[in-house]
Amino acid sequence: MGVQKTALYDLHKSLGAKFVPFAGYEMPIQYKEGIVKEHISTRTHAGFFDVSHMGQFFLEGDETLVEALEKIIPSDLKSLKVNHSKYSFLLNDSGGIIDDLIVTKTNKGFCIILNAACKENDIKHISKFLGKNHKYFLNNDLSLIALQGPKSVEILEKLIPGVSELKFMSGNNFSYESESLYITRSGYTGEDGFEISISNKKVENLIDFLMKNGVKPIGLGARDTLRLEAGLCLYGHDLNEKINPVEANLKWAIAKKRKEVGGFNGWSKIKDLLTNGSEKIRVGIKPEGKVIARENTKIFSSNGGEEIGFVTSGTFGPSVNRPVAMGYIKSEFSKIGTTIHLEVRGKKYEGKVSELPFYKKSYVK
Repeated sequence: MGVQKTALYDLHKSLGAKFVPFAGYEMPIQYKEGIVKEHISTRTHAGFFDVSHMGQFFLEGDETLVEALEKIIPSDLKSLKVNHSKYSFLLNDSGGIIDDLIVTKTNKGFCIILNAACKENDIKHISKFLGKNHKYFLNNDLSLIALQGPKSVEILEKLIPGVSELKFMSGNNFSYESESLYITRSGYTGEDGFEISISNKKVENLIDFLMKNGVKPIGLGARDTLRLEAGLCLYGHDLNEKINPVEANLKWAIAKKRKEVGGFNGWSKIKDLLTNGSEKIRVGIKPEGKVIARENTKIFSSNGGEEIGFVTSGTFGPSVNRPVAMGYIKSEFSKIGTTIHLEVRGKKYEGKVSELPFYKKSYVK
């Protein structure tokens, strides 16, 4: 198939983007100002991210569609209201996470945002559970733009009146240049913001407006530092098919009703872990000093003797002005404030188990 490009590829190029291959796409990792400035722009003003490589997967059908999806997604989809979204997972038979997703209820069924690297596998897996009267399609004619930061609402309201009335994890159809586009108040940075699903034909006009209003382009590099400060997982790093939602410290994303009644993939394993606890758990980590503990850094106990886990994401957090990391450790060492050791380039450095997020989220609820 070769490397794919989003509809904004030429625009990114003209803005001086440095590209990297990511999930089969040529994606901008940073622009001329660099990752730290892009990160700060998002936290203090507003930035836009081209996330069109992600899958916009639409499903249509009667009430049996809900039943089919609830076998693999542990949310309460029956009571999800139209234009409301939930963070959830696709689970395998043993409760492992095939992908983490955003599921939105639409007038005709659901729209599920799939991670770029998982799209094909996800669709294959979901389709196994669907019936003859269920329709599904991946819409490649749409771009997805994330507008994030404290000034997002003020800027977008000028172009699309009414977006300011949306609350976190809710959305609606809006009219733009005689076309319909769908906007949800959500994002992946810990900031207030929006995700805009817009036709490939109109996306450049939207970006032109945003940039004229001081919105900077932001690459995958700053997207990573922003999400890590906000304690948010990246699939393929902090989550995979061998990790379940309890170990990932994401049991809040399993609906209360579903925890009690079950009926989804891996339910018996997850029920056992909810009752008895898991052997390992995802935690926040603050390395001491300036040492950056990257992915796969080994974690040892306070005396440095016992290997107790590993780092899954680590970076320097520009907004918190310190190194931050996340990883999995044996549950008995997971108490906030516990001293641990991180093995970086053959040397052991002290760190502490920390609360997540590192940076206070500012969603509009």
